[in-house]
Amino acid sequence: MAGKKIFNTQDLVLKVNDKNYDPIKYPLDEWERFLDILCSNRDYQKEAIKTAIHYLISTKYNTIEDLVKENYKANDQLQLRYKTENEYLKKIQLPNKLSACIDLATGTGKSFVMYGIAQIALGLGIVDKVLVLGPPSLTIERELTKKFTELSIDTNLKNAIPPSAKVSNPTIINADQTIKDGCIAIENINAVYSKTGSSIFDSLAFGKGERCLVLNDEVHHAYNKVEGTTNESKSIKKWKEFLLDATYQFKYILGFTGTSYIDNDYFNDVIYRYSLRSAVENRFVKSINYVVENEDSNENEKFQKILQNHKLNKAKYSNLKPLTILITKDIKIAKQLKTRLVEFLCEKGEGSEEYLNNEKILLVTSDKDHKANVLKLPYVDSKDEPIEWIISVAMLTEGWDVKNVFQIVPMEEKAFNSKLLIAQVLGRGLRIPNGYPNAEVIVFNHDKWGERIKDLVEEILEMETKIKNSSIVDGDRADFHFALHNLDYTKEKREVDVEKETEVFNYKDYITFVAETFEHKTDTKFVKIGDKEYKMTYDIEKENFLVSDIISKIYDEFQIRKLEGIILKLNETEYTSENLPSKEVIEQVIRNSMEKVGMQGGFLGKKNRQAVFSAFNTLLRKKPKSIILTRIPNSIIEVRTENREHESVSVLSLKSDSTVFYSDDYENEIVIQDSLIAFAEIKEDLSLPRSAFAESTNKFLFKTPIDLVFTSREPERKFVSELVKKDNASKLTSWMKSKNQSFYSIEYSYTKGSHTSSHFFNPDFFIYFKKDDFQYISVVEIKSDNDNSDENKAKNRYAAEHFNELNKQLEEKDIKQKYLFNFLSPTNYSDYFTYLRDERLIKGKFKSELDLLLEV
Repeated sequence: MAGKKIFNTQDLVLKVNDKNYDPIKYPLDEWERFLDILCSNRDYQKEAIKTAIHYLISTKYNTIEDLVKENYKANDQLQLRYKTENEYLKKIQLPNKLSACIDLATGTGKSFVMYGIAQIALGLGIVDKVLVLGPPSLTIERELTKKFTELSIDTNLKNAIPPSAKVSNPTIINADQTIKDGCIAIENINAVYSKTGSSIFDSLAFGKGERCLVLNDEVHHAYNKVEGTTNESKSIKKWKEFLLDATYQFKYILGFTGTSYIDNDYFNDVIYRYSLRSAVENRFVKSINYVVENEDSNENEKFQKILQNHKLNKAKYSNLKPLTILITKDIKIAKQLKTRLVEFLCEKGEGSEEYLNNEKILLVTSDKDHKANVLKLPYVDSKDEPIEWIISVAMLTEGWDVKNVFQIVPMEEKAFNSKLLIAQVLGRGLRIPNGYPNAEVIVFNHDKWGERIKDLVEEILEMETKIKNSSIVDGDRADFHFALHNLDYTKEKREVDVEKETEVFNYKDYITFVAETFEHKTDTKFVKIGDKEYKMTYDIEKENFLVSDIISKIYDEFQIRKLEGIILKLNETEYTSENLPSKEVIEQVIRNSMEKVGMQGGFLGKKNRQAVFSAFNTLLRKKPKSIILTRIPNSIIEVRTENREHESVSVLSLKSDSTVFYSDDYENEIVIQDSLIAFAEIKEDLSLPRSAFAESTNKFLFKTPIDLVFTSREPERKFVSELVKKDNASKLTSWMKSKNQSFYSIEYSYTKGSHTSSHFFNPDFFIYFKKDDFQYISVVEIKSDNDNSDENKAKNRYAAEHFNELNKQLEEKDIKQKYLFNFLSPTNYSDYFTYLRDERLIKGKFKSELDLLLEV
């Protein structure tokens, strides 16, 4: 199981031969001055135009298949991607046409390239007319028409067109007019199927399309699967159908996009590529900064950071009006997000609710109620427009030719979970505004969306070299694989009657509060593309609540409920259902509680508000019932180490605190070829700290079936160093370092503040022993010394219950395997490995200091 090969995207670009054409018939060299003026200092635009024209006029290529065959023979990466030439040919999107795509990063002037190709194709007489098709977006159509019209009347450009040109003054029209020779018609795909107002059928049907060049803007829409039943969706679904329709007999078809992906796979018909990484490095688009480490306890805290970023951008780019875009996965969530954002900004003094709703926040979706909002997009950069915040659905983020976007916030994982979506989302903030050539955009993503999304982001940004590990399936170390067992659970909520006699609640004169402040500082770690990590510090205001509101809520509840079977004592006064405490009495209890921890003022934080409600909660229950959440174990599940998914480590991580462990036979063991090449390159990087690579280990002592082992912290590094020592390795059969996700998961729940939530953790190590005919698995969770957090206590409690139940079921089913679970920190490593060597470990005798600290 070598896993999917990760290709260098540039290796998948098809090379076009630029020699095989008739320079007398097609005097392309005469267009150099035109290209210099059109493209200015953007040489990549000139290269893209010339590549496309060479492709269209070459005598070597009658169809895309000719180009593919030529490249397949010469490109070993294409041979790795497709097993046979025939397999490749079957996957071509627009077969039997002179079709291809040009991949230009969003914000790098795609419209200039399209115009240049259209003008030169008409000028050289390759075609008689040009049809420019875009997705069903009036914004894109309008902006393209505006740009093409401006270029067609530009005096300098017109004067640079050579006298030999067959068409030197193309007419820019929309498809509501007849498309005559010498025309460039610009339309969105809806017009193709419009029953009225479109001349496309009359102008191009029945073979008249053969001398028409079709340029498809945002062509990824035509190539990807489209969901939905709206008119727009239906049109996009028919886009490719139209291009292949024999009625038109189109021969010349080019596609343009900055997101050349079908989900996560790069297009297979790209003839020119100018990458996002190149555009950033050459300062043609903004630099990108995105989150790699962050923790928000709630959405309010996240909103505060986003607002602080927004205000920082306003100060940094003071001559402009910076915009923040928040991206969601669908319309419903976008509407809900706007409601919450309005409420938050209103609380922070950013304007009245009405002003925020109607003026400052723009909601852009395909909903009919938001059509007027879409029309505002071309003007949002203007200081005359009050809009500062835009909420958009992920698939509707194209066609905004705006430059003032300085912060992008993908709100959910599903708005950011494929290369196509990531490229689209990033594309909205790339254009450089006037006066700020070194502008940057912050992508405030969630850092905990998993290794997969981090990989996708970094592949899109071509951030840095990465090494990926994999399961070994051949050779000596493949024998170190073993099987684990887990349990499947059903979760069930049960309501239990609580039978109690009369209780007396004596609150004396206070409730135990925690000391709290309403402000704290927190750091978020970002990485800048092509540069190092950096931290930003945010001042966070904790949510606070009026004491008077808390008092009123408790008092009101007392009025509508009875204190059934309860006597409440406050300051030696007894209260029953006939004699309820007043607001003044409740307030005095709260004030006394605040005084005990040195608090004053009219507010309580979330924790202390909850402490007040919890103190009185028993009194306010309508019925003496309790809700119990139970996990009911079902069947045993087998987890095989062969199926452990890969994980990766980056150069950036190795510069921090990560380490790679490997055997002395790594050249024959590393499964993924790209990782072997990357490993060799990185290993020679003298800028890396000594801790980045451990000493190579004898492969017979490296008793794990994973080719490379990555550790992320010093405690993990020390533990692996012990596992590969001869004295220890000789006593164990095999071991596996788990992944943080998706290998062997144990569910647990714990309360943080007032919120109880469920989580999963994967224990760090599984150490496997075979003795006689029995198997023992030492399961180890590594932590720093004395790390007895509430979360670790919860993990310990649930893991202990889990392994006790698992061992019980294994014994019942006569499966000869037993699990021993421990929390372990460096202070007890020596003890652990002593017990491992003398077999007291597998006898269940070992208990660490951390085990004792976590027992509750």
